[in-house]
Amino acid sequence: MRPVAALAPARAIDGGLGNVAIGALIVTALYLGRDVFVPIALAILFSFVLAPLVKGLQKLRVPRSLAVITVVLIAFSALGALTVAMVNQATQLAGELPVYQSTMREKIASLRGAGPGSGVLSRAADVLQDLGKELDRPKANEGSSLNSPVRPPDARPIPVEVHQPEPGALETLRAFLTPLIHPLTTTGIVLIFVVFILLQREDLRNRFIRLTGTYDLQKTTAAFDDAARRLSRLFLTQLVLNAGFGLVIGTGLWMIGVPSALLWGILSAILRFIPYLGAILSAIFPMVIAASVDPGWTMLAWTAALFLVAEPLAGHVVEPLVYGRSTGLSPVAIVVAATFWTWLWGPIGLVLATPLTVCLVVLGRHVERLEFLDVLLGDRPALSAPEIFYQRVLAGDPAEAADKAEEVLKERSLSIYYDEVALEGLRLAANDAARGVLDATRQTRILETVREVVDDLADHDDRNPAVGETTNDPEAEAAIAETDEAESSADLPILTSEDLGEAFRGEDRVVCIAAQSELDEAAALMLAQILGKHGLPARVLPADTLSTNNLAALAADQPALICLCYLDGTSSAHMKYAIKRLRRRLPSAIIILGSLAPAAGSAAQLKASVLADEVETSLRGMSNACLTHAMRNRPPSPDG
Repeated sequence: MRPVAALAPARAIDGGLGNVAIGALIVTALYLGRDVFVPIALAILFSFVLAPLVKGLQKLRVPRSLAVITVVLIAFSALGALTVAMVNQATQLAGELPVYQSTMREKIASLRGAGPGSGVLSRAADVLQDLGKELDRPKANEGSSLNSPVRPPDARPIPVEVHQPEPGALETLRAFLTPLIHPLTTTGIVLIFVVFILLQREDLRNRFIRLTGTYDLQKTTAAFDDAARRLSRLFLTQLVLNAGFGLVIGTGLWMIGVPSALLWGILSAILRFIPYLGAILSAIFPMVIAASVDPGWTMLAWTAALFLVAEPLAGHVVEPLVYGRSTGLSPVAIVVAATFWTWLWGPIGLVLATPLTVCLVVLGRHVERLEFLDVLLGDRPALSAPEIFYQRVLAGDPAEAADKAEEVLKERSLSIYYDEVALEGLRLAANDAARGVLDATRQTRILETVREVVDDLADHDDRNPAVGETTNDPEAEAAIAETDEAESSADLPILTSEDLGEAFRGEDRVVCIAAQSELDEAAALMLAQILGKHGLPARVLPADTLSTNNLAALAADQPALICLCYLDGTSSAHMKYAIKRLRRRLPSAIIILGSLAPAAGSAAQLKASVLADEVETSLRGMSNACLTHAMRNRPPSPDG
């Protein structure tokens, strides 16, 4: 009989192989059925763009069917007009290419002798000209030349004229319609799907909700409505921005004098849907034409300047102001998506890559079963800031942990970072230690790494950062968003030697003791640094300080204030015992208990059950209590 313990890994492997098989099947279906799926994908994206316009007409009391037909007809009429304009411009450009070729050859001739590169340009032009002649040669000549005898070099060529018979009406019609069949078929399929998607929008939404599960209908419905609204706004905004970019480029090229400016403006708007490469591709063609038209270099320089100004302005100024910093995709995901969809569907897949991937990421954020899509492709941090801190100190990497801390410290104080990020990471470690999955060796590594991180942050004062300095690190931004800015602005007081009471003047007057483990000692290190930043030097002692021999040595030093750091929330009995021993040896010392576990109960409950002077649940609270007790004329406590 197979052991029960071996069944779980086997089932996990079987499940993983099943998911891989399903994924491979889906990719195969998308590839083989691209003639159908490409129009469907285009229709879905068009429906997202046109849905707000349909809703706007419905708010004006226009019936849905009439609103859908009106919006679709206007949209596709505009697309048809743009297509006709592009064809006319391309035809006109093709007729003028011989003139541009001669201009380019004259420009190359003018450069001849100016440098070694001119000969290369001339040879390249000769190669292109010969290639053009070969492409223009009739196919009949190619076949006959294989069987004809070789003509002597000195023989005079015999001129031969080949006249093709005049094509009939059917041949002319077929030659005209054959290249248009596939685009017209695709357009028709897209048009039909767009109409039906817009007419049956709610019904399709309900069916998709049914597929994803109805156990939480309210939440699922709200999530899908929100996702549809966000996608519609994103795609419509992107369409408007790209159209505006194309308008600016077309107008600028027309003012510069570049031929077929309308064609290049439309292509620039379309190519901007392609991430990263779109802007470069949209600039290459107009620059080549500008170099071919103008005998000098002025037109080329103005064309390059137009793109160098317009693209950064649109990408880094206008777009962030309109719809935020990004589309919600990570840079790696954009490149991978562009590669995948181009391989799958060709050039149209390159244009659709970003919109389709955005749809997948939005689904991953709202459908639990598809959450892996958001993790793999989205731009949100895969791990929270405390998880990253724990993972880095667990791996013994103080450099990255300190780098992440530096980013948070651009907008938050040191004590807030220790409380909201580092302490939360230590709590994760304490939970793993309580479950028995974090051995003593790893706890020692965590302590040593935290010690290095604390040492690296020694140059930072515990004050609010200067206004204006911000971070661009996603993990740091997430950590900053979760912290309390109002609490961060309430800085702890900085004491001078004159502010300290008599009992706190001198060396080793304050000690921070790790109550049980090396994780507690890591928390004590951070607490001691915060106190030192505020004028109250503190010494950190390990967990064995509470043993009989070490406790006697501590009693000989007679500290004025003792801080006990606990990360284990289940050790209330140990807290009582430790404080009782400290009271017996050091009856005059102030004892502040730091119950730093999230589930350790309220401070008031613990204070009632233990003999501590103060009970706090955060490093910042412990620091405030220590500084208050250390002041010469400290304010009265709330208890009177």
